[in-house]
Amino acid sequence: MIELISESRCTGCNACVVACPDNVFDAVAGGPPVIARIEDCQTCFLCELYCPTHALYVSPLADVRESVDEQRLIAAGLLGSYQRALGWRDGKPGGTADDLSYRLFEDARVAP
Repeated sequence: MIELISESRCTGCNACVVACPDNVFDAVAGGPPVIARIEDCQTCFLCELYCPTHALYVSPLADVRESVDEQRLIAAGLLGSYQRALGWRDGKPGGTADDLSYRLFEDARVAP
């Protein structure tokens, strides 16, 4: 379940808002999105996967809320760990840096 949006790391790009298949987030003009419908989170990790700044933490516990401390998550290397485990860099699949077809996805992404 989504547990954290780091206000210090989030750039307000809204990649998490766009990536979430369950509409868990609400975009906020000029700021980080908010977790608006946490009960709808399916723990799919897509928001964390697409975040280019490692500003999100999704707990692997799907049905239980965790009490999280951002500094402890950082110290443990958990922010961005799902991307690293899958070989992604900055919200992009590994090996796509020179793949121009990936730009089609970026151009199609519309920030609310």
